[in-house]
Amino acid sequence: MDNKSVILIVEDEMGIANFIAAILKANDYKMIKAVTGKEAISMAASYSPDLILLDLGLPDIDGMDVLKTIRVWSNIPIVVVSARGHEREKVEALDLGADDYITKPFGTAELLARIRTGIRHSPKNRGADTLAMSCLVIGDLTIDYDKRVVTVAEKAIHLTPIEYKIMVLLSKNIGKVLTHDTIIREVWGPYTNEIQALRVNMANIRRKIEENPAEPKYIVTQVGVGYRMVEE
Repeated sequence: MDNKSVILIVEDEMGIANFIAAILKANDYKMIKAVTGKEAISMAASYSPDLILLDLGLPDIDGMDVLKTIRVWSNIPIVVVSARGHEREKVEALDLGADDYITKPFGTAELLARIRTGIRHSPKNRGADTLAMSCLVIGDLTIDYDKRVVTVAEKAIHLTPIEYKIMVLLSKNIGKVLTHDTIIREVWGPYTNEIQALRVNMANIRRKIEENPAEPKYIVTQVGVGYRMVEE
């Protein structure tokens, strides 16, 4: 039985598409390719791949529209791979439902790490993990969801309810960038704009869990976009 993960590459530049395909093949992934947005939507529906690598600059439909269309009916993990490096476009893609965003040019290790994270947190794999996971351990940091306790090097850390809620949200989406708006919506509700409160709470969280808050190793900032909890 073939259990290789299937990746849909949506890229109209053949050199880049072939480069990505070579990386995937060398790392035991199966891949299918689409050159246009229409092909991407059709192949996503027909093949139900394990993950989509989506370029935004397509010849027929803007990649953002492809993302919006697929998100209407599917939660397939989508990693945007684009030369567009502006923060507003990263935020827009993530808020529209992209799971991650890589800016060209990128390295092989970075691409593979984002693919592994996307597949691991896909709806196909997430259910069993979520049921089984009662605690999360990253280095010296432990989050015990059952006891609602956070420890660093086995020392209990006192967090406010808001701080704990932010920690849980980031940890349940570990490896994934969450935009400021996403965190605010999930923690404070959909009709608030608590960006300053988020920054204050994040500073407090880092002061409590990080050895050096100025160089965090557990929760990193994606400048102008949001925050990501690292996996290791």
